[in-house]
Amino acid sequence: MDTNKLIKKYNIPAPRYTSYPTVPFWQQEQIASNDWFEAVKKTFDISNDTEGVSLYLHMPFCEKLCTYCGCNKRITVNHRVEEPYIEALMKEWDTYLKVFGSKPNIKEVHIGGGTPTFFSPENYMKLFGYIQSTSNYMEGFDFSFEGHPNNTTYEHLKAFKELGFTRVSYGVQDFDLKVQQTINRIQPYENVKRATEDARSLGFTSVNFDLVYGLPFQSIEVIENTIRKVSELMPDRIAFYSYAHVPWVSPGQRAYTEADLPSDDYKRALYERGKSMLLELGYEEIGMDHFALDGDKLLQAHKDRTIHRNFMGYTTNNTELLVGLGCSSISDAKIAYAQNIKKVEDYQKAIEADSHALTKGHLLNDSDLLLKQAILDLICKEELVLTNEIKSTLTDDDWNKLKDFQAEEVLAIHDDKVSMTEMGMTFIRNVCMVFDQRLKDSQRERGNLFSKSI
Repeated sequence: MDTNKLIKKYNIPAPRYTSYPTVPFWQQEQIASNDWFEAVKKTFDISNDTEGVSLYLHMPFCEKLCTYCGCNKRITVNHRVEEPYIEALMKEWDTYLKVFGSKPNIKEVHIGGGTPTFFSPENYMKLFGYIQSTSNYMEGFDFSFEGHPNNTTYEHLKAFKELGFTRVSYGVQDFDLKVQQTINRIQPYENVKRATEDARSLGFTSVNFDLVYGLPFQSIEVIENTIRKVSELMPDRIAFYSYAHVPWVSPGQRAYTEADLPSDDYKRALYERGKSMLLELGYEEIGMDHFALDGDKLLQAHKDRTIHRNFMGYTTNNTELLVGLGCSSISDAKIAYAQNIKKVEDYQKAIEADSHALTKGHLLNDSDLLLKQAILDLICKEELVLTNEIKSTLTDDDWNKLKDFQAEEVLAIHDDKVSMTEMGMTFIRNVCMVFDQRLKDSQRERGNLFSKSI
């Protein structure tokens, strides 16, 4: 099968499926707080004693704008913003504690941004000292944070280790100076090396590098040089992401033009070259975009088919309640989703006034829950059992698309089961779209909602 021909056919705007329904198709522009907290309480009561709770904290501040970035962030060099934001997070956490009615058993924590290491170690000690005093940490808890290699200090790492964190993810993106200058993220190899070695010397058991392909001025040679430098440090995990060019969402991306970006064909060649080098180094591919070394928990969960996916990406923890704290954070209570206000000042004002900052949300109906699990099975287990319930959601056109995928060796259909092929995982987002009823029902233009699928 001609993979390049398939890439041209299927490289269309598509969701990344960190949730179903995906955020653009949520039904409530303003979710009622009583509906949300009722869903949280119901899910907490069912799952707290068995699975525990996942916690995501969004730390939005950055000292410089990385122009490629599509995350929710606030650019400032004023570190006086730290304390009011920490206070708001603790007050929001208090609201959830009241809803829970008993101590939560925390299984997983992830801190994202922004630049989480914008905040001082002292403020993290304050924040997590409070969270720990109001919670129980479950056996085998998994705590991780995202760090910028330029400003993740030894003191940051030491504080996080004392707080129970064992995993750190560094945003490396690319080591080429021209690429770094174009995306306004200059970080010398020496800084990444120092941050990696510091983490390992303190006992962090997992170091992840985020790499991005498809950035302006990247070439095969640039990717090769980046992977060679990565090979000198051998992080335990690597996320090798496709650059999402969405200047209508992230105006900073207008600092360069589409003429500076690799063509679709060449962008895929960048990925294939990077992937082949990673496989040669001993990494194994996990789902979409992820690679890990033998012995890594995420790789083992993938092999055991217990891997899970949520708003934090792939994870080894399948908790049904994910609480998001901070501006723009998204929470998942299995039967409902909710997102916080995006703007920092508006978030803090809302917390001060109402003790919550909820904005859009979605209450999942039975069909949503069915298809949520179906898409999770495809994207995590790489297969899906076609139950009668799932079959009932498929139209003749949907079946024709699945048969086309089978003819193109993207997947196999046998014994009422869809199984992705190794090559077909390139097109997993396209396959998920066949089962995405909310997307099919919508008349909205996808081009200004999602990045391209490949």
